[in-house]
Amino acid sequence: MKRIIIFASGSGTNAENIIKYFHKRKIAEVTHVFSNNLRAKVLKRAHDLKVKALHFDKEAFYVTNDVLNILKDAKPDIIVLAGFLWIFPKKIIEAFPDKVINIHPALLPKYGGKGMYGRHVHEAVVRNKEKESGITIHYVNENYDEGAIIFQAKTVVNEEDSAEDVANAIHLLEYKHFPVVIEKVLGLRDKV
Repeated sequence: MKRIIIFASGSGTNAENIIKYFHKRKIAEVTHVFSNNLRAKVLKRAHDLKVKALHFDKEAFYVTNDVLNILKDAKPDIIVLAGFLWIFPKKIIEAFPDKVINIHPALLPKYGGKGMYGRHVHEAVVRNKEKESGITIHYVNENYDEGAIIFQAKTVVNEEDSAEDVANAIHLLEYKHFPVVIEKVLGLRDKV
C-alpha cells in the first residue's frame, strides 16, 4: 500500500478529504499529518480519523533534521502540501525528489508567491475582475508556487461573485480533483 504524508497549516478540510478518499479506496493510506501550527484544526481532524498528527516548529523544520528524519523513517511515497504556508526546505525536497506536491487556489502562474494563499488569492481575483480562477497542483521546489505544473482545473468567476463565492467554488474543485491527482502521481491511475 502506498504511503502519503500531508503537511497543512490550518483547518485541514483538504487533508480530511484525502484521508477519507484513500481510506475508502484501500490502495494508499495517509500515515501522518504534520502541522507547523499547534492550534491548527487539521491536527484534531487527523487524530479523529486515527492518523498520526505531529506538530513541529521552525527549528525542527529548517535548522535541525528532526522533521527530515521522521519523514525518512516513515518512507512516504508522496508528500502532499494541503494549505501549508511555509516554504519547503531544500533538504527535504532533495531527499524526496519528485515526491512533494502542493495545491494552490489559483491558476498559476497568476496569484502565486509569498503571501498569496487562501482569501488573499480570492480577494485579488475579485479585485482584478478575473473571468476565471481555479486550482493548480504542482511539484514543489525551493520557491513558492514555481514547481512544474501537474494539473489545473478552472471555474468561472462572475461579476457579482465575492471572494467567499470564489473560495467556495475553489474548494469544490480541490475536493473533487486533489485525491484523484495524488492517485495519478502515485501511479495508481492512468488519467485524471
